[in-house]
Amino acid sequence: MVKKMLTLLTITSLAATISACGSSGSNSSSTPGSSTAPTTPAAPTASVDPNKPKPEFKALLQYGRFDPNAEVVAKFLNEKTGYKVTYDMLPVENPDDKLNLLMANKEKYSFMLLSSTQYSKLAASGALEPIDELVNKYGTNMKNVISQTSWNGAKLNGKIYGIPQTGSGTVVNTSLIVRQDWMDELGLKAPTTRDELYTVLKTLKEKKNVIGLSGGKSPLVPEILPTFGLTMVQGTATTGWQDVNGKLVNAVENPNMKKYLEFMKKLYTEKLIDQEWSLNQSNKVIENFTSGKAAIISNGYFNAPTVQNALLKNTPNAKIAAFPYLKGDDGKVQVMGTAGISFYVGIPKWADNKEDIIKYLDLKLDKDIFKEAAIGKEGVHHKFENGNYFPILPKFNDEYNNASSFLTGVDEKNYPIYWQARVRKDPILTDAFTKNQEAAKGNIVIDPLSFAPPLEAIGKYNLKLQKLMEDTFLKFITGAEPLENYDKFVAQWKSEGGDEMTKAANEWYAANKK
Repeated sequence: MVKKMLTLLTITSLAATISACGSSGSNSSSTPGSSTAPTTPAAPTASVDPNKPKPEFKALLQYGRFDPNAEVVAKFLNEKTGYKVTYDMLPVENPDDKLNLLMANKEKYSFMLLSSTQYSKLAASGALEPIDELVNKYGTNMKNVISQTSWNGAKLNGKIYGIPQTGSGTVVNTSLIVRQDWMDELGLKAPTTRDELYTVLKTLKEKKNVIGLSGGKSPLVPEILPTFGLTMVQGTATTGWQDVNGKLVNAVENPNMKKYLEFMKKLYTEKLIDQEWSLNQSNKVIENFTSGKAAIISNGYFNAPTVQNALLKNTPNAKIAAFPYLKGDDGKVQVMGTAGISFYVGIPKWADNKEDIIKYLDLKLDKDIFKEAAIGKEGVHHKFENGNYFPILPKFNDEYNNASSFLTGVDEKNYPIYWQARVRKDPILTDAFTKNQEAAKGNIVIDPLSFAPPLEAIGKYNLKLQKLMEDTFLKFITGAEPLENYDKFVAQWKSEGGDEMTKAANEWYAANKK
């Protein structure tokens, strides 16, 4: 609690410290509400002038377990753009505290890769330069490849303080995976509805004497929630919002959430799901599956190689399959996809050479430079076959494994295609990723706030209310607290910040929904 208070005090004090700093190298009098969204280019693409010496930059990245200055990508960008950039990283522990200290000391960074919370707090404190006019003047590439939706997601009080960086596009991460050899042994078919899933769980428990479905910590199973009309992904600041007749309602206020908890409680009471659900960490869930203690888990495609290799080591003849996504009570399939803005690239108010910083960041989004920075040279780091990009191993892993850490905005049309080279590094990974996307195709739903800017009320209350939700829902499922208290929980959620979050979410949504 003391650390959180110190962090807030440090951020707040930045406003007073920074207010005396003038804008260096740019006109910061951006018109409120002005947009840097893609427009018809008025200037040629930024290019390297070999006769003019380029300023050197220092950048601040998020934590990674590598030396960014030794990376092939860093050297390539320096050579190709003509700008020399050196890199620091935030620490793995207490990164926000370190960032606040750096900003209070006006550390001479040229640009910084920021989380949504870091971005909103630094912008509010006056530590970041509004970049609307700079982008309009020097950001030809970024205006062309970054969408209006993403630029809107970077606006705070009508101004843009950072370049919005999306990632791999809309992706479905998880599916229910099962011991297919057990399904075959028992003559069971893959379920397509919640009731059929219940029957499969019951049969597997009775016939194989195993945990039907193992899980841990989170009370929300992303493959079961949508069968109740609840499309939400846990773990983000914008989780759980749904459009109900044009207004956003959080899933905790949806009457079907209580029905979901009733179903999960039934599974728990009948011992069809893990009795240690409230205690298990993710590694324990995987261990239960790979050791033969559990028949089904919700698994991310990114864990597929680890899970399959561990299972086959323990049981060489075992087989894994993914269930189809289940139909809801209305007969429709809904699958929650992840999308949105991952980071923001901000320029400190006191940075020198702001025009050149934007020119550099724009040059990185030149079509050819961006592609090579993302996936390397064709024929050396990747190959292009049948309309798809594939990594050339081990060269790709050796030199481009950390390339995404150097992104400062992406070509939103092409990067999701380039990015898929990363899931083609392992055939098991490729298969899991591809099957998830194909199974969900046409039925993917994303959160309405996926591309919203950091909203103050959500930033203020979300973590606290998410913990309240998780703890209370686990008590409901395990029977530690009666479900009759659900309305009491909702009232507490609303009074402790839920109403303010809902108000903020709807104000943004009303102004930005299509």
